Amino acid sequence: MKRIITFVATAFLLLAGAASFSQTMTLKVNGPQSEVSPTMWGIFFEDINFSADGGIYAELIKNRSFEFTEPMMGWKEVKKEGAGNILIVNRETGHTANPRYAHITVTADKGSYGLFNEGFRGMGFKKGLSYNFSFLARSTAGKVSGKLVLVDDKGTPIGAVAVSAEDKAWKKYTATVTAERTVAKGGVQLLFSGTGALDMDMVSLFPQDTWKQRPGGLRNDLVQLLADLHPGFVRFPGGCIVEGRDLANRYQWKKTVGKPEDRTLIVNRWNTEFAHRAPGDYFQSYGLGFFEYFQLSEDIGAEPLPILNCGMACQFNTGEVAADEDVEAYIQDALDLIEFANGATTTEWGQLRAEMGHPAPFNLKLMGVGNEQWDSQYIARYQRFEEVLKTKHPEIKLVSSVGPFSSGERFDYLWSKLKPSKADLVDEHYYMPPEWFLKNSARYDKYERKGPKIFAGEYAAHVKVPQGKKETDTAEGRNTWESALAEAAFMTGLERNADLVQMASYAPLLAHVDAWQWRPDLIWFDNLRSVGTPNYYVQRLFANNKGTHTVSVTSGNRALTGQEGIYASATIDKQARKILLKVVNTTDKAAAYTIALEGAVAATGTATQEVLTAKAKSDINTLDAPSVVIPVTAQIKAGKNKVAITAGANSLNVITIPYK
Repeated sequence: MKRIITFVATAFLLLAGAASFSQTMTLKVNGPQSEVSPTMWGIFFEDINFSADGGIYAELIKNRSFEFTEPMMGWKEVKKEGAGNILIVNRETGHTANPRYAHITVTADKGSYGLFNEGFRGMGFKKGLSYNFSFLARSTAGKVSGKLVLVDDKGTPIGAVAVSAEDKAWKKYTATVTAERTVAKGGVQLLFSGTGALDMDMVSLFPQDTWKQRPGGLRNDLVQLLADLHPGFVRFPGGCIVEGRDLANRYQWKKTVGKPEDRTLIVNRWNTEFAHRAPGDYFQSYGLGFFEYFQLSEDIGAEPLPILNCGMACQFNTGEVAADEDVEAYIQDALDLIEFANGATTTEWGQLRAEMGHPAPFNLKLMGVGNEQWDSQYIARYQRFEEVLKTKHPEIKLVSSVGPFSSGERFDYLWSKLKPSKADLVDEHYYMPPEWFLKNSARYDKYERKGPKIFAGEYAAHVKVPQGKKETDTAEGRNTWESALAEAAFMTGLERNADLVQMASYAPLLAHVDAWQWRPDLIWFDNLRSVGTPNYYVQRLFANNKGTHTVSVTSGNRALTGQEGIYASATIDKQARKILLKVVNTTDKAAAYTIALEGAVAATGTATQEVLTAKAKSDINTLDAPSVVIPVTAQIKAGKNKVAITAGANSLNVITIPYK
């Protein structure tokens, strides 16, 4: 979402406030340069805030296989002049991943009897869009006919299709239904008529309009927002869900691959983590599993970065650790994952990848060991992973953790142990107030260059509600322009130190407005719509203007790290022959600069200035008003060695100067 307009039309943005006298900003294109990693800006996916089921995974049926702790959660009995009953059967022998199914007895010669499913905070239907319905079933007595009905929030039908289940053996049945109206919070009824009985499992409804039109795939609009970021990597599947509240509830990738009906559902660790936001019905069906994460990464041109449990549960919860003799099994999971991603189709796990539809390797290059773990127990387990993986797969770069805090005793201890290790990247996290991000823009300027590189794996500026003021009642209310501007200032420091900082990602990524546990988040959505926050557009501007090499940008022979509220970094794209300058003005007055080029001459024609700003620091984007804070583009004139710019009050500016 970008508007191309003239410089005059953007004067209210660029010249807001009284501009100070013009200063010189020097770009040394011929000076020392550091390569910018292709993975510099990426995305971090965690199944929090209903990001997977009910979010990017486009399945509309909740509890489709009756495997929730309460097997009828999400379902209700429907009687329309008919009668019957529903019995949940648990078949333990031979069906450990999906033991339950519904046995439905129908006595409805004159009416109908069946089930209603509420979806994830309702179901979104779009007028004229078709939906693929499927279920596994077998007839066990008599004869019944069925009908799938789409309904609105009042139960009024908006589309229907006949379905049947006549075979005595388990069989998959399919049908297609089209919505007659657009509905934000609808549901489905599965109604049966006649006299008889049937068994039913894996009841599913997907829009046909999925990403790349893959049946049973991902939600198109959400993936498109990710693709528009042009991320260098996708870190998955978390986050704290990698650890689990205890080891029994940890993320186990092998249970997320294969046929959907053979994947083992578990309760999401965010289901009860925050008492005031506990949804109670948050489970992981693993329809979005490791194969789909790899496929998504490939689709959007990003490197996959899986994070694996190292034998430790969340230390904020139980803090369980696997027995020393059991750690080998966790290491074997890592080895098997590399085989699944990269192995030949003649191997056990490479063959499974091929059977799932991807014979070619995924070309995995990165792997994380643990998430936010700390203390000696983590180091002991990490070292065992490192010894095996660096011996058997030296081509895989390892990401290690220095815990959940940006400083302190635990942070320092972990760095002291990891600095001499063979870890390729160390993952640092920062969830802090905007002021912290402004003060720490030079955090990595004096970091030691020997040892592992930096992965800024989770960061977000958390804005607090001023005392005595009420918080906005919108879910998106914490993603203010103030938070995004502070992140932009901090990101200039990450970019300036691209020789050390080689990966960075905002967190969390996605949140359902009616089912969130944590905020702020990069992208908000409901059942039909999605919106990029101001923070999203900051990420997109940096990622889409990454460049290939850093160049020095100074004013008064100093790097701009907050002097007079100005922050700046610059890169060049050697292939496209472009200078990409980022200037962040965090003050309430515009600042005028003359950009002086050393070692390059601006190409003939015009340069461009993309501007992201807002009328107030409290401004937000919402589903109802998605364009309050979005980039605008202006053309500016460039002389041979000088370019005049104005950075408006409280603005992020990306200046692109073609050069020769």
